[in-house]
Amino acid sequence: MSTTTSAEQATGKQAAGGELLLETRGLQRYFPVTQGIIFQKQTGAVKAVDGVDLSIRAGETLGVVGESGCGKTTTGRLVTRLDEPTGGTISFMGSDITHLNRARMRPFRREIQMIFQDPFSSLNPRQTVGTIIGAPFDIQKVKSETGTKKAVQTLMERVGLNPEHYNRYPHEFSGGQRQRIGVARALALRPKLIVCDEPVSALDVSIQAQIVNLLEDLQEEFDLAYLFIAHDLSVIRHISDRVAVMYLGKVVETADRDELYNHARHPYTHALLSAVPEADPDAEERRERIRLTGDVPSPLNPPSGCRFRTRCWKAQEICAAEEPPLMQIGAPGHQAACHFPEERDVV
Repeated sequence: MSTTTSAEQATGKQAAGGELLLETRGLQRYFPVTQGIIFQKQTGAVKAVDGVDLSIRAGETLGVVGESGCGKTTTGRLVTRLDEPTGGTISFMGSDITHLNRARMRPFRREIQMIFQDPFSSLNPRQTVGTIIGAPFDIQKVKSETGTKKAVQTLMERVGLNPEHYNRYPHEFSGGQRQRIGVARALALRPKLIVCDEPVSALDVSIQAQIVNLLEDLQEEFDLAYLFIAHDLSVIRHISDRVAVMYLGKVVETADRDELYNHARHPYTHALLSAVPEADPDAEERRERIRLTGDVPSPLNPPSGCRFRTRCWKAQEICAAEEPPLMQIGAPGHQAACHFPEERDVV
């Protein structure tokens, strides 16, 4: 085995793709835990994100998957600088944006946008759709050649909304339509990177497919890059070029989509993939199901060594003593953080 960094994963499709847009190194976000009312004393920290390395190139989609509480959403908020990192670095288009203040971060806001999970709470109920989608133009002081209203109506039509509904309010739309409003708002300034924070998890299955197909069409049309966060492995497989698997604040495996789904090496990834239902009843019956025991440990006090060891059927003494680094295993760009990686392919 030979060690490589996440920045060295650009192979195949990625190597032939666009420029490196985003890179995080050792990204951390700790939330302090305090006691006392007046004299608050810090007694610990919730390690929501603890040393994450990611890279995204122009025009590609990096899927981030894992159980609830693994740090996916926090990572997305850090990348968009909606939250302040505790440690590590965030580089965007070659510039360090890790700790930029609001004024210096403003030019980068045009290039990094976010689609939120809940289409109900992410829209201001007191504003019309036209005002919501047009807000980026006003905040960034961007003037459209055709005028803001015409630009907003063009965006509405592009994402499948009726431009005549410009003056309607969010409560007059369905869940899928509200998420299209969120997509139009994120697309308004033609960003290079959009962070999609579980954009379809709150929608019906039939509507999910429509939104995912819309995102794919927009990506091809505007050369967008996506950081696509989800817990649904089927959605991740459909839309992603590369996939990073997170567990308890860390990336435990990353690889090209087909490589990861067919040749997963980390036991946790195997367990996740074994839970995805198969359309073929015979294949479903033959497939091995891996049922993890116990609960996810608390990020306030994570296990020593490998954080997955308390639920892993392959754990040995070294797993408690030494934390396994992300190391290249098998195909170029395929990395897994495990002392005893799986040798068998996914069935």
